[in-house]
Amino acid sequence: MKFGPISSAVEVNVPTRDALFRALKDRLRAGTGFALATLNLDHLTKLSHDPAFLRAYRAHDLVVADGRPVVWLSKIAGQPLELMPGSDLVVPLCETCAELGAPVALVGSSDEALAGAKEALTARVPGLKVCYTHAPPYGFDPTGNAADQIFADLTESGARLCFIALGAPKQEIFAARGRTQAPDVGFASIGAGLDFLSGHQVRAPRIMRMLAMEWFWRALQSPARMVPRYAKCFAILPGLTIQALRQR
Repeated sequence: MKFGPISSAVEVNVPTRDALFRALKDRLRAGTGFALATLNLDHLTKLSHDPAFLRAYRAHDLVVADGRPVVWLSKIAGQPLELMPGSDLVVPLCETCAELGAPVALVGSSDEALAGAKEALTARVPGLKVCYTHAPPYGFDPTGNAADQIFADLTESGARLCFIALGAPKQEIFAARGRTQAPDVGFASIGAGLDFLSGHQVRAPRIMRMLAMEWFWRALQSPARMVPRYAKCFAILPGLTIQALRQR
C-alpha cells in the first residue's frame, strides 16, 4: 500500500511479520544485503518536504508498518498491514541471526547505550555475536566521510545485520547509502530500540501500547520535543484518511 501525496508517496511492501522474516532469512542465507525501514506518521510528515529522506526511503528494499495509525489507514484502504514497530523487531531479528550464525552490529545512540544493549541482547539471545558497535558524534553526517569509514569497518567486521539508532531521517539515509557502500550488510532502522534495551529510555507500559497510547506516554516523557511532532502527525491524518478511502 502507498502512503502520502503522489509526489512523495512511499510504499509499505511487506504486509506481514511472516513475510518479513522469510525475506530476511533468504537474504541472510544468500549473503545479500538489504535496507529495512519502519514507516510511521512522523516519517510521513517529513517525507513531503525532505527530498533526501524521500530518495533514501524509496531506495529501501523492505518497508513495514510501524505505528497503529498506519495500520488503521491500511484497513480503511482495504489493504491491511500488520503492525511491526522497529523496537519490537530487534530481539526477533537477533534470534534469526543467531540461528543462522550471522553476526550483528549496533550503530547510533551513545557508547553507554550500545554497551548496555549489547549486554542485554547477548544475555537474551544465546549464540548471538555482536561484532561491531559505534556511536557517531553529535552532528554526524550519514553521507560524509565518517559514514564511509563506518561502512568500511562494518564490512571488515563481518557483520551481516546492522541495527541503526540515529533517528529519522539520518538512519534511513545512512541505510540507503549502505546499500552501495556495504552491499553484503543488511541495515535495519530501529529508532530508540537500543535505548529501550539498555534502559537509557523507558518504553511505555505494555497496557498503554495495547491501547494505542504509546504516543501519549512519549509526549509526557519529553513534551518539548514530542508534542510538536505529534501535532504535525495529527494534522496530516485527515488527508491520509481521504487517500485511504480512495485507494479502497
